[in-house]
Amino acid sequence: MYLGGYGLYLLFSLPALLLGLWAQAKVKGAFNKYSKVGTTTGLTGAEVARRMLDSNGLHSVQIEEVGGNLSDHYDPSKKVLRLSTGVYRSPSVASAGVAAHECGHAIQDLEHYGPLKIRSFMVPSVQIGSWLGPIIFMVGLFMSSSMGTTLAWAGLALFTLTAVFSLITLPVELDASNRAKAWL
Repeated sequence: MYLGGYGLYLLFSLPALLLGLWAQAKVKGAFNKYSKVGTTTGLTGAEVARRMLDSNGLHSVQIEEVGGNLSDHYDPSKKVLRLSTGVYRSPSVASAGVAAHECGHAIQDLEHYGPLKIRSFMVPSVQIGSWLGPIIFMVGLFMSSSMGTTLAWAGLALFTLTAVFSLITLPVELDASNRAKAWL
């Protein structure tokens, strides 16, 4: 089978792209499903977060409402938990779960959890790579010279590093989810 030209690029990039799209669809589907189920306490995501943070001695961690959909995150450099409007204001099981998961990251930070430190160190580079990688890849595909091939491979390398970063952060995410489940 000949995999020269575009075929080789697709062989390397398509599986990771499809896996990423599948994972994103699963997360959004689960969130949408459980957004319709209310918590028995009636607490919003912000209220769940405040209670979980306080119960772990994290009284100084601020909770902010941010725009976007599922843009929730904990910023260890600023000690701020940012919850999207849908999570911040909603008394749903999904909102409680997302808020508690993000609190799990704040607790990891408090306990100096090593993998979180590695992830936090890598985030700026990965953000640049995930933004530039596809652009460089596409520019390289449309150029016919050897420079185009080099650019396409460079873009693919950046894309691959982003995928590897996702694998590295998996233990951090699983640990945060386990902390959330234990508290909830």
